[in-house]
Amino acid sequence: MNPSPSPTRPRTRRIRRVLAVALLLALAAIAAALGYRSSDASSPPPEPLWSSSPASPSPSSSAVPSKAPSSKAPPKRRAAIGEADGVVPYGVTVFDDEVPAVTNLDPHLLAALRRAATDAAGDGIEFYVNSGWRSAAYQERLFRRAVSEYGSEAAAARWVATADTSLHVAGEAADIGHSDATSWLSDHGARYGLCQIYGNEPWHYELRTDAVHRGCPRMYADPAHDPRLRR
Repeated sequence: MNPSPSPTRPRTRRIRRVLAVALLLALAAIAAALGYRSSDASSPPPEPLWSSSPASPSPSSSAVPSKAPSSKAPPKRRAAIGEADGVVPYGVTVFDDEVPAVTNLDPHLLAALRRAATDAAGDGIEFYVNSGWRSAAYQERLFRRAVSEYGSEAAAARWVATADTSLHVAGEAADIGHSDATSWLSDHGARYGLCQIYGNEPWHYELRTDAVHRGCPRMYADPAHDPRLRR
């Protein structure tokens, strides 16, 4: 008679199966873990959110800071000086009625110049006006230019008067050109009451009505010696 099977055999088989399954699961888990690490180690590092390369600087680092608006007012420009101030275009004569430098002269002086010019024309001579009446602004500009050129107001005064004393601003003087006209006036100007006033300015003429009978007065060496210009 055969002996009955031991009840412990089936239990042993079940334990073995459980252990085998557990071993397989453990091996699978280990393999999966190794595979994850391997794939993680071979992947490239994540891209940064912005590049630090100088080829693509950030807007804040490359933008040029704007200058704050200046609170200083721009410098004022000097007013332009033109014909209305007595600037004389080329070729103007004592007969030009459209030029302020001529028409703003003292009427008696202008009349004497035109009488003399009419008589001089018979000798083929024409009286050009290099300068006549001037505005105070124009005279001041000329005086400051002379100061810059000659180095001081005292030196400039030998050639240019201030706006406060200038006979040109008063309309009482005219600078005549060319040399043939000034030469003619030097010889004949007194009979019209036209006199050269300064020895260093053969072009500067003023009206001296008594010169018609007494001749022109003695000249000043230059404007700096004229007492009228010292007031």
